Amino acid sequence: MARIEELKRIASQVRRDIVRMVHAQNSGHPGGSLGCTDFLTALYFEVMKHDPKSWNMDGKEEDIFFLSNGHISPLWYSVLARSEYFPIKELYTFRTLNSRLQGHPTTAEHLEGIRMASGSLGQGLSVAAGAALTKKLNDEDTIVYSLHGDGELQEGQIWEAALFAAARNIDNIIATVDFNGVQIDGPTDKVLSLGNLKAKWEAFGWITLDMNGNDMVDVVKVLAEAKAETGKGKPVVILMKTEMGNGVDFMMGTHKWHGVAPNDEQLKSALSQLEETLGDY
Repeated sequence: MARIEELKRIASQVRRDIVRMVHAQNSGHPGGSLGCTDFLTALYFEVMKHDPKSWNMDGKEEDIFFLSNGHISPLWYSVLARSEYFPIKELYTFRTLNSRLQGHPTTAEHLEGIRMASGSLGQGLSVAAGAALTKKLNDEDTIVYSLHGDGELQEGQIWEAALFAAARNIDNIIATVDFNGVQIDGPTDKVLSLGNLKAKWEAFGWITLDMNGNDMVDVVKVLAEAKAETGKGKPVVILMKTEMGNGVDFMMGTHKWHGVAPNDEQLKSALSQLEETLGDY
């Protein structure tokens, strides 16, 4: 449990980074970022085999990650900085002119840790499947991870990639869906219902697991289970139940904080609920 407690401490600091970054520029996406914090913290600090000090675009002989729902960039930037991919002080530059930390991740700025631009939804699974297939062809014993929003699954390209991965037996990929049930315009069931996602993924030939994405114990456990399912001839997907805005009470349970920045008083309230554990940037 000691390691779980440490991961929780890191996640608390990451959540502080998120609300401060979005507040500073009065722009960004705090809701989904906060909801996925436990997952990405566990992935980078516990699960993935990666070396920030030797980072390169190829990612040979290491696990790699693609963020498909790129609007939750504040979360990814914080985790990358806290993992020592680039200086923590660079978080100050989020969404500023000529910054490497654009609102949606890009590759043109050559920011360490970023291997694809993800401003347009629906593309990440195609890229991840291609990268995973490349690793298989190179006889690598490594895994490709990706993260997607549930609203993003309304994009047809996702399902084309899902078909491709299963048809080519790409069994070194673990895709995770942030299944929070809301998107920018409201509940996914009202915007465009996704139906039975578990049945859909299984029908497409994927091994499908469920996770409580806001319970660090379950996050670490299910990620371990997912890794154990790789190499069995099928791709793996995790349906991760989260709550948008998790960790900040007034942001939870509503789509309204999908892309809205907290004001000064709201920031103060949010920070009062989140322990500073690693030092603010």
